[in-house]
Amino acid sequence: MTEPTAPAAPRIVHCKKLNRDLPGLKRQPYRNELGKRIYEEISQEAWDQWLKDSVKFVNTYCGPGSKYDLATTEGQQWMFKQVAIYFGY
Repeated sequence: MTEPTAPAAPRIVHCKKLNRDLPGLKRQPYRNELGKRIYEEISQEAWDQWLKDSVKFVNTYCGPGSKYDLATTEGQQWMFKQVAIYFGY
């Protein structure tokens, strides 16, 4: 009979945005260098704040008739730039 294993302790990062040691993300949010930096330097709490705040960017700049379409490369690059600015990169 196999004994149950305890869940792994959360990975702790020193969050660049909140300037505290907090649990990090479970995985990289993007498959690029920015995603790697976020994974290594941003906490889950700060990422959750970004997800909440990013709705404002999408509603303002990416809605119907707006300048950016997140389905395009240009729109995705614009959003990556906003993420980088938000986290101080």
